[in-house]
Amino acid sequence: MENNKLNCPHCGQKMTAWKAPDDSTWTSALQYVCFNDDCPYYVKGWEWMQQQYKHRASYRHRYNPETEHSGPLPVWSENAMKNFIVEK
Repeated sequence: MENNKLNCPHCGQKMTAWKAPDDSTWTSALQYVCFNDDCPYYVKGWEWMQQQYKHRASYRHRYNPETEHSGPLPVWSENAMKNFIVEK
């Protein structure tokens, strides 16, 4: 990951503060997610998920500042999970 962990390593765009839904298994109160719809990680994810699992889904890059781990945030539409964006 780049020096600035709040920038997406796939597209370089600054990631957005995001709160996981209450019924999720993530314990961290706040994470950062790349909501750039042109990010190659997100764009390529649609085809990869269709080929591997025959499902219309993708994923966005996610970073957890408490654990310093990053990984995918599964999404099923362009607007999925955007309702949990934290306005700063």
